[in-house]
Amino acid sequence: MIKVVVCGALGRMGTAIGRLVSESPDLELVGGVDVKAGSFYGVPVVEAARLDAFLEETKPDVLIDFTIANASVGNIKAAAAHGVALIVGTTGFSPEQREEIRLAVEGHVPAVISSNYSVGVNIFWTLIREAARRLPEGYDIEVTEAHHRYKKDAPSGTAKTILEILDEEVGPRTHLHGREGMMERGDEIGVHVIRGGDIVGDHTVLFAGNYEVLELSHRAYDRGVFASGAVRAAAWVIGRKPGIYGMADVLNLS
Repeated sequence: MIKVVVCGALGRMGTAIGRLVSESPDLELVGGVDVKAGSFYGVPVVEAARLDAFLEETKPDVLIDFTIANASVGNIKAAAAHGVALIVGTTGFSPEQREEIRLAVEGHVPAVISSNYSVGVNIFWTLIREAARRLPEGYDIEVTEAHHRYKKDAPSGTAKTILEILDEEVGPRTHLHGREGMMERGDEIGVHVIRGGDIVGDHTVLFAGNYEVLELSHRAYDRGVFASGAVRAAAWVIGRKPGIYGMADVLNLS
């Protein structure tokens, strides 16, 4: 059995992941970590300040982290120091934090780090790359994303990955976040963010040429699609060489 600890255990994603881990025949949920202590699915949830001691006590094989960037960096460092493999779905890391994570992980533990664990989104990214690569020059590109009112980082990590893909395929362009006033459209990529209600996650890329528009979209209706991908990655990461992997590696899309 693969022993799993979940950071952000009492949050929306943490509870969804905890449920799937507790129901899996191959995984064992041994505990959770959150801002406050508690319990979920019959196992203890400890305060984040106790993470090091808790890892020593439970000796998990994998730590799954869906928290916030500042907390996640510390969780990743602690897990790597204890030789615990990582599944990281937290977004909003700064370049400096990404470097801290790289130094903590590389040469020490295997880690799957992705801005989105949905199987559909990872196929969506592949289709965006193919479209951007094959369409002739002259197509305008717009990216729109929508999430629930409580999501703090904007644009979403998934949208940032989309922009990275587009920059790789069509060359770097200015990312124009929203438009206001009188202005002519240039060669920029328009980026539009919506926050409201309980929207789980919508992403759309629009390629607009003369006389035609190609639109690629993904819509998530339940957080379970992200949770199931994270659990799939947790089973996959065991036994891998130390280093940073993506969900494309888990799905054999690389």
